[in-house]
Amino acid sequence: MNSTSSIITIGREYGSGGRQIGQEVAKYFGIKCYDKELLEHAANESGICKELFENHDERPTNSFLYSLVMDTYSFGYSSSGFTDMPMNHKVFLAQFDAIKKLASEGPCVMVGRCADYALSEYKDCFSVFVHADTDWRINRLSQKHNKTAKEAKDMINKTDKSRSSYYNYYTNKKWGAAAGYSSYGNQIGLATGHVQEYYHDKFVAKRMEIGGVIGAAPRSAVRRERPAAGDIVVLLGGKTGRDGCGGATGSSKVHTTESIETCGAEVQKGNAPTERKLQRLFRREEVSLLIKKCNDFGAGGVSVAIGELAPGLKINLDKVPKKYAGLDGTEIAISESQERMAVVIDPKDREQFLKYAAEENLEATEVAVVTEDPRLVLSWRGKEIVNISRAFLDTNGAHQENDVFVEIPKAEDTPLKRSGDIADVKEKWLSTLSDLNACSQKGLVEMFDSSIGAASVLMPYGGKYQLTETQAMVAKVPVPDGKTNTVTMMSYGFDPYVSSWSPYHGAVYAVTESLSRIVAVGGDYSKVRFTFQEYFRRMTEDPHRWSQPFAALLGAYDAQMGYGLPSIGGKDSMSGTFNHIDVPPTLVSFAVDVAKLKDVVSPELKNTGDKLVWIHLPVDAHLLPEYEGVMETYRKLHEDMQNGRVKAAYVVDRQGIAAAVSKMAFGNALGVTIEHNVDERDLFTPYIADLICEVPAEKVGELASTYTVIGEVTDKPVLSYKDTEITIREAVSAWNKPLEKVFKTVSGAELPEVDALNVAAADENGIVADSCYQAKSIHVCSHKLAQPTVFIPVFPGTNCEYDSTRAFERAGAKVITQVFSNLSAEDIRGSVDAFEKVINQAQIIMFPGGFSAGDEPDGSAKFFATAFQNAKIKEAVTKLLNERDGLALGICNGFQALIKLGLVPYGEILGQTEDSPTLTFNTIGRHISKMVYTKVVTNKSPWLAGAELGGVYTNPASHGEGRFVASKEWIDKLMANGQIATRYCDVNGNLTNDEYWNVNGSYCGIEGITSPDGRVFGKMAHAERRDNGVAVNIYGEQDLKIFESGVAYFK
Repeated sequence: MNSTSSIITIGREYGSGGRQIGQEVAKYFGIKCYDKELLEHAANESGICKELFENHDERPTNSFLYSLVMDTYSFGYSSSGFTDMPMNHKVFLAQFDAIKKLASEGPCVMVGRCADYALSEYKDCFSVFVHADTDWRINRLSQKHNKTAKEAKDMINKTDKSRSSYYNYYTNKKWGAAAGYSSYGNQIGLATGHVQEYYHDKFVAKRMEIGGVIGAAPRSAVRRERPAAGDIVVLLGGKTGRDGCGGATGSSKVHTTESIETCGAEVQKGNAPTERKLQRLFRREEVSLLIKKCNDFGAGGVSVAIGELAPGLKINLDKVPKKYAGLDGTEIAISESQERMAVVIDPKDREQFLKYAAEENLEATEVAVVTEDPRLVLSWRGKEIVNISRAFLDTNGAHQENDVFVEIPKAEDTPLKRSGDIADVKEKWLSTLSDLNACSQKGLVEMFDSSIGAASVLMPYGGKYQLTETQAMVAKVPVPDGKTNTVTMMSYGFDPYVSSWSPYHGAVYAVTESLSRIVAVGGDYSKVRFTFQEYFRRMTEDPHRWSQPFAALLGAYDAQMGYGLPSIGGKDSMSGTFNHIDVPPTLVSFAVDVAKLKDVVSPELKNTGDKLVWIHLPVDAHLLPEYEGVMETYRKLHEDMQNGRVKAAYVVDRQGIAAAVSKMAFGNALGVTIEHNVDERDLFTPYIADLICEVPAEKVGELASTYTVIGEVTDKPVLSYKDTEITIREAVSAWNKPLEKVFKTVSGAELPEVDALNVAAADENGIVADSCYQAKSIHVCSHKLAQPTVFIPVFPGTNCEYDSTRAFERAGAKVITQVFSNLSAEDIRGSVDAFEKVINQAQIIMFPGGFSAGDEPDGSAKFFATAFQNAKIKEAVTKLLNERDGLALGICNGFQALIKLGLVPYGEILGQTEDSPTLTFNTIGRHISKMVYTKVVTNKSPWLAGAELGGVYTNPASHGEGRFVASKEWIDKLMANGQIATRYCDVNGNLTNDEYWNVNGSYCGIEGITSPDGRVFGKMAHAERRDNGVAVNIYGEQDLKIFESGVAYFK
């Protein structure tokens, strides 16, 4: 008989066979398997009836929302009854206890029910998550339950959504974990303009994904002072738990198959909505000016984050807010629970600072005081458990040295050598585009929100077809009103194959490639600053193992000195080893620059007849860049760009010129004819950091740069070289194919042909023709005023309030934003009263986008919908619409709120019925962020008064749950009433159900709808995320003028 001493927990996607796997594993080891049996054990132990466990089994119920529905908090009317714990919590805790009790009885297998979380502190617990291909799951469930493919897919979506929401809520972790990194950034409202995975046979146990963001703060808001004795330390944000205990040292431990089973508790758990609240607080200048010094919580938790703030400190661990009881002093001191900030303030500012925190729905607690005596003192339960002198702490530990044996690379093995003869140019060209480090990662990039903040100058993929990838992130400096012409640029350089051959060359080329990419988007290389991210195999006392970081750092140092440019930051990790697998030596160079909007050059080819020129960087006999020559090349190219001689530029990587030219052509589906005199070997030689530029034919002779003309842009979508022709369609297919199953760009779902919806108009006020509803008259406001007031509510998870505010203020409205606080029953009642008051002052309500309740996409808009069904708020909204002729607008998550409330399509707060239109998961089954094209198909709404009927507009979409679903009867009714506002279309305005354009698979391509009279408008695409100089590599009109139209309605 096989044996194990482990508890095995299994999370699973619905239909993946997780339960069957659990049963087989249990059978193999001769141990028990608990699935639904857990419910019976929990019922027996707790005394709660089994039916309640079955009703709540892995089904989400957010405690706040539950409380609203059940009147636990009496929501603004009564002070009684809010101390009782909701039943869903009782059921979960009873189940939690049952899991622990069963685990204490011996080895077993547990399926689902957050068992991995309940047993995260068990050293002998092994947790797995079972994924399976969606098509396989559909087929399996269809056969097992005798369902159609569509019914099986619906079962999968609903069950996975339920399990995910349940798990995410109770554990603060991400169910399935596959998209956690994109999800967190999306929720907190962080624009990710550039992200990429690198592939190498040594990036197996540990993957390599690279991205970055740039932050900015007004100089006037920055205060840096030395804390004085008597100053207090306030802990802001999240509560403290056992998650992350030992994370700082755990990241440096030897990682093996065995360590996986024991290091789970060292992993920190994110809480995106709390992080967003912290962002809001710190953006307020009046708050930042109260802060003398600040630290975020990372390695070491309280002991480090607070311990670094001043030489002398007394920290009271009893005051640190905790997630649950039972933590000892050491755990409180070293826990790395996230979303916490420690700030030093003057005691006289205490009340004001705590008031500001409360306004942002943030918990804030005074936990420490600065002392004259330079000692770090931590007390717990009235006793000092740490008392260490600052002088000792400042010694930084023991001095260590190690010999280094530098390994010299073999010249004959270099990946930088010139390409050999090419037997078949077409085969080589297509195989190059299919290389894992050259092929499309569009499906990965589109998981990340690249448009929030309305400041991204370059979208990750540009051109009419959004297929030319950008090589640098360019964004406007995030000033509050958006009015700036100053941009930041960030790029990175790295090639794992070059670095594996020679870490020295790898570092030099990383620096040079990152510089070239800044130059290619219009930056001035001489203003660049670097930050290096280093990742190496685990070091030992063996001198040979130190060769890689030593050589890489020497190369980076040589490049900095050669270019005369410094690295001003960075981060290293020496934990790139799992068992006996080492990561390739990795030194990634990030280059950062500041420029003007007018300087920016995008990489997609733009005009037929333009010439393509190759700008080659000089190298020496060792295949290293000649720094002086490279800098002169950069200076001349920058001069050419400043004088308008260069329309597009792209940096060559190890894949060569052929791949670079192809990618430039993809975005606008233009063709390229390569000159006959170009040697085919040069098309595939790794001329890393060289540049390909598009130059108008008449300006080629004016170039200051030294160049070689290698081709011409044509209107025939073909890549042509001598006798070789490759259609753009064929090249794009080869480029897309390798990672399409890993990072899908389309789901492959069968969608019906698009319906023109040329139905008869419901009344004489409208005419339906050519898929458009033309109203003879639209609703006219009877309550005119000079400047309408817009109310924008902010709930936990909201992240589009700043963009929405700016859009309305630019249109001339007065905007009031109000945070809904739910830290206590009193806070909730106060928020209800505040909302009621401001709605009574407003003429417009705007529901902004975000991820309500912190779930993506689960729980979307539930905060909005539940709060606005409160009697007081509902009455205020009804008066705004019916008595003051007001307007309402909802975008993305706000559109979901309007639908849940019934404001669309009904025009009043009625809630949804079983047959009401709704929004559900995108057909692709994940978050999608890209620019979409929509066609205006009604003029009935005041919101669309400034848009052209039949006009095509492009805006960013960024959502996971935006698929509009309704019955044929409902869709025909909406069209007949002129309530279908906008529909997805291609770049030429053709209505289509092609998933590439109808990104979420909405029925009939419906993107937005209105109330019967058009005064309430909901849509998915973010019309507020537009501004001067935003998304300049996207083609088409971005301004629907809905905000200007909404304001003009009242004048």
